[in-house]
Amino acid sequence: MSGTVRTARAIRQRRRPHGMPVPGDFAETGLVLPALEPGDALVENLWLSVDPYMRECMDGDWELDGLLEGRSIGRVIETRGPGLPVGSLVFHRDGWRTHTVLTARDARVLPRYDGIAPQSFLGLLGGTGLTAYVALTRIAQLRPGETLYISAAAGGVGTAAGQLARLLGAGRIVGSAGSAAKVRMLTEDLGFDAAFDHRAGPSVAARLAEAAPNGIDVCLDNVGGEHLEAAIGAMRESGRIAWCGAIAQYNASSAPAAPRNLFDLVAKSVRLEGFLVANHRDAQTELEEFLVPHLRSGRVTDRLSVTDGFERTVDAFLGMLRGENTGKSVVRLTPHG
Repeated sequence: MSGTVRTARAIRQRRRPHGMPVPGDFAETGLVLPALEPGDALVENLWLSVDPYMRECMDGDWELDGLLEGRSIGRVIETRGPGLPVGSLVFHRDGWRTHTVLTARDARVLPRYDGIAPQSFLGLLGGTGLTAYVALTRIAQLRPGETLYISAAAGGVGTAAGQLARLLGAGRIVGSAGSAAKVRMLTEDLGFDAAFDHRAGPSVAARLAEAAPNGIDVCLDNVGGEHLEAAIGAMRESGRIAWCGAIAQYNASSAPAAPRNLFDLVAKSVRLEGFLVANHRDAQTELEEFLVPHLRSGRVTDRLSVTDGFERTVDAFLGMLRGENTGKSVVRLTPHG
């Protein structure tokens, strides 16, 4: 990367998907980086995040053949400004590429916590963990002793929420996942009280009723559709639903028929609230102060599903959409991260 011309590898979106994206919707390309101006820094990306929200971006938020956006962690390898010193690790949103040029206002220099891996700032200490934390503490206001249901519980937000809920004193934690192996991981490794494979039948509502026979107080929904309908049906009086995502319909050509029981929200005085974690970035310091001691002690673990190699970024993204990951899906660009 030395000399007057700096290049990077980048992935661009070349066409809009119809249903589930395919590898041909993307293409790798070379990228000429601008010369450093005063205040700029050259950053080598070490870790990239691939997330469900990116599927919606593909439908129009991302410009075709333009540079894509995504959470990333990189190392400053050249600088022309004191705000981003050489060697510092930074969090930024210039993902889907190997290198980028940033200013201090585009990046956050990451704090160094003894015993904490930098990639955790894409997992439990990043947007994934922050989403779960905000959902439970600010949106649903989980109280000690309450029963919590988490849909897509084996994903990044789900695994984070299950562990956070235990620290916050939840009485019973129930999760849904897409395979028997994921169900075992939730109950045997992450301390869920019960979990079920939503693909095993007879219905999500029936499986949830079996796992939480006395109903639920709080739901963190990442799926929508039938999962949200089941949660509404299982809600106790004055329950709360934090709606985080709707992965069930991201690749659908039409909206799902469910939930068909929305009026039950009125009958049970249930609150359903959607939210964007981008509106709660002020909770980042609070999250770190709460979680870092538990990460150090091993009471919580950062479940990362790691794909190695920049050339496999699209594979990681598509695999995450198919539910092949357990925990947060990330791409490691260099062998030593």
